Amino acid sequence: MKTGKFIPMGQHRNIKIGYGTIDHKNLKTVYVTLNSWVLPELVDDYEQIVSKTRRDIRAHIFNLENELFKKESIVDLDIRTKGIKLEKKSFMNLEITLFVQKQFDIKEKPVRTYIKTLSETIIDKHLADKKIFNFHVNKK
Repeated sequence: MKTGKFIPMGQHRNIKIGYGTIDHKNLKTVYVTLNSWVLPELVDDYEQIVSKTRRDIRAHIFNLENELFKKESIVDLDIRTKGIKLEKKSFMNLEITLFVQKQFDIKEKPVRTYIKTLSETIIDKHLADKKIFNFHVNKK
């Protein structure tokens, strides 16, 4: 019996957005996924930049006030940092795990609106404003 759900939410600045849960009947966590192809504009200290971006996103989520989710979160920003080249795209996958404070239906409009706003804010503040990330929908 399948109990998980995933809801795609489209794109923002060439980054695909979606969210879901493993078990929607006994809701404990909601995961948000942001993924795209990244063409780096510079490769110096790329690993340090990815690590700092991950910390900044976690701090951003911790400072939010929301009755649906706890302040704690898991932020997994996966970009290939070894062997990165200027003219070669790498796949970026950002998965954010949000811990639930109370039970709710993940398809409700307030939940969708909150996650869409959160995703777009993270893209605008922490990913797209950097000169090092150049996003593309596909690898070509």
